[in-house]
Amino acid sequence: MTDERGVTHLTWPRIEELVNRIAEEIGDDGAPQILVAVLRGGGIPAVWISHKLRLRDVRGVEVTHTADDSTNAAKTPQPVAVNAASLGDLTGRDVLIVDDVAGTGHTLAAAVKLAADAGASRVRTAVCVVNEDNWTGRLPAEATVTYIGTTTRGWVVFPWEGNDEHEH
Repeated sequence: MTDERGVTHLTWPRIEELVNRIAEEIGDDGAPQILVAVLRGGGIPAVWISHKLRLRDVRGVEVTHTADDSTNAAKTPQPVAVNAASLGDLTGRDVLIVDDVAGTGHTLAAAVKLAADAGASRVRTAVCVVNEDNWTGRLPAEATVTYIGTTTRGWVVFPWEGNDEHEH
């Protein structure tokens, strides 16, 4: 549901629908060996997808591209990775990177680079939502993100964020 400020508020049932769709598409392409959550927002959908795919190897890496969690927060010049070593050795592995939302696409691209640098032989990406207003990729999101739950325009608030003070 989009409010008068152009903010889309997603519900748990809507997230479940998106995760189910994404998991089905991933299953059709073959389950990855390792799932990587882009923390914090990608943690919940990543764990949910891991259960759907019966995948136990779930890792996390923090990559941020906003100054804070407020609505329409300023972007940092480049995505910032915290503790990239948390990915571990991905040599020769099929990796799926999961995040809640792709705005510019830069955070996801940074996470893909981290996985490739850690040795992943195949890297796919999945997001619940692409914010088309912010997308700056050279190619359309559909050509860049492997699995997209849905697209929207404007800020997105996820049910795990609680209230408008912590919109993402």
